[in-house]
Amino acid sequence: MPRLYSLAYLTAAQLSAPDAVRLAAKLGYDAIGVRILPVAPGGAFSPLIEDAALRKQTLTALRETGVSVFDVEIIRLGPDFDAKATRPFLETCALLKARAVLVAGDDPEPSRLAQSFAAFAEAAAPFGLTADLEFMPWTEVPNATAALHIVETAGAANGRVLVDALHFARSRTTLDDIAALPAIRISYAQICDAPAKSPATTEGLIHAARQERLLPGEGGVDLVELFARLPAALPISVEIPNVAGIAALGSEEWARRALVEARRTLARADARRQEFNSTGD
Repeated sequence: MPRLYSLAYLTAAQLSAPDAVRLAAKLGYDAIGVRILPVAPGGAFSPLIEDAALRKQTLTALRETGVSVFDVEIIRLGPDFDAKATRPFLETCALLKARAVLVAGDDPEPSRLAQSFAAFAEAAAPFGLTADLEFMPWTEVPNATAALHIVETAGAANGRVLVDALHFARSRTTLDDIAALPAIRISYAQICDAPAKSPATTEGLIHAARQERLLPGEGGVDLVELFARLPAALPISVEIPNVAGIAALGSEEWARRALVEARRTLARADARRQEFNSTGD
């Protein structure tokens, strides 16, 4: 089965959702990701929940190009999370025919966080959506092992762990931890590269994640070994925000290079996975 490549929201955040759809179609992406709730108050997002005209334009672009919406951002699970309040978000996801919802864990109380994740997954299930918990080193879900524990504690059939190459490299996550993730618990992964040296502060980690990611092959993350340990033909979100790179090349050329290098890297990872399978390693 051919691998699906999705143009992540952050890779082309300067574009409106309809324009991102049309750019994805032009460059050969299969899908896009959209952010319809901000990461934090005042953060950038696409107001597809509130803006009926923008929704219509986006749906028209999707229909005319054949591009789909793969993932939608972002649900944050804080101490006061209320799954009932997410219904407008989920209804918009369903209208877009999305497949996955990116979830972040912000609650320092592990049992309550697992309960909130279970509640959201239950709310998302009737809409045909997976709930994909992304581990990030500055959140209350700092690594892959913690994410898997929460997902399995929640016990939701549509609960998933989201592997972002940057967060893998910046967290206490090993290749063995990635290999231990059950395939049934992974819907997709995000690809990018980054310098080998990690920023020393939380602020630096967040800044680099949102503004300074590198194209695959330009940094020090062992992407081939990472993706060789993930399921074959796993859908890939190409998430490579880089303010300087986009300013220099323009949104279209940056997104084009991102897809070219992602495909090249994943081809090498696929070959490496075949080596594992043939040797039994």
